Amino acid sequence: MLEARAVTYEIRKKPILEGVSLTVAAGEFVGLVGPNGAGKSTLMRLLAGLAEPTRGEVLFEGRPIGQIPDRARARAIAFVPQNTHVAFGFSVYDIVAMGRYPYRGRFGALEARDREAIESALAAVELLSMADRRIHELSGGERQRAFIARALAQQPRLLFLDEPTANLDVRHQIELLELIRALNKERGVTIVMAIHDLTWAVRTCSRLLLLGRGRLLAQGAPEAVFTPELLRRAFGVEGRLVRPPEEAPRVELTGTVRERSG
Repeated sequence: MLEARAVTYEIRKKPILEGVSLTVAAGEFVGLVGPNGAGKSTLMRLLAGLAEPTRGEVLFEGRPIGQIPDRARARAIAFVPQNTHVAFGFSVYDIVAMGRYPYRGRFGALEARDREAIESALAAVELLSMADRRIHELSGGERQRAFIARALAQQPRLLFLDEPTANLDVRHQIELLELIRALNKERGVTIVMAIHDLTWAVRTCSRLLLLGRGRLLAQGAPEAVFTPELLRRAFGVEGRLVRPPEEAPRVELTGTVRERSG
C-alpha cells in the first residue's frame, strides 16, 4: 500500500531524515518508534503526503503521493497529529463532521451519507451518546477519541496516528490502544502509529519501524527490532524484549549505556 524510497528531508540543508526506505502492506498495524528528535513526526507527515521530501519519493498504492489531488488523498489517508487545537465552541459532532470535507467541501451541506459516516465513526469510538457535548467538556481520552472519529469519518484506508496516547493516564492509554487495535482488526484500516512506550508498541503493533537520528535502523517483528544492540544504538539504554510464559511481552530496561573512555 505504501512505500518510501530513499526519502531524505532537509531544513536549511540540515538533514532531518536521511535515506529512509520502507514499506507498509494493506491491513498492517505498524508502530513507529525511536527517541525524541529521531524524526518520527516528520516521517509520518511525509508518508501521509502532508510534506514533500527533499529527495526520494513516497508511493501510495503505486502512485507518487505528490501527484494525488488533495481531496482524493484525504479520502484515502487520514492523519491525527499529536497536538490538536480547536475552538471551544465546537460540539463533538461538529468535530467529527469536519472529516467529511473531502466529500462535500468546506461549506457544503451534510447529506445522508455524511451523517451515516459521522454516526458510524462516533459509534466506533463509543462517543455517540456525547455527540452534542462541547469538545472542551470531554476528558483527555475522550477528546483523543473524538479526533480519531474525525479521521474515521474520512473513511480512510490508511490512518496515521502521531503519539495518540501522549499526556493520557494509564487507563485511557489502554482504552485508546484497544480501540485502535479494534479499528485495525475489525474494520481493516491500515495503521501507522508513532508511539513512545516500547512495551505498548510490542503489545499492540504487528510490525515496528525503528528510527534513530533521522535514519531507519531496523524494521520488522518486535524481536528483530528490540534487540539489546539496537536498543543501545537507538536509545542509549541497556534492555531486552522478554516474553514470560503466560504473561504479556514487555521491553525490560536495566540502565543507561555508559560512555567508553579513550
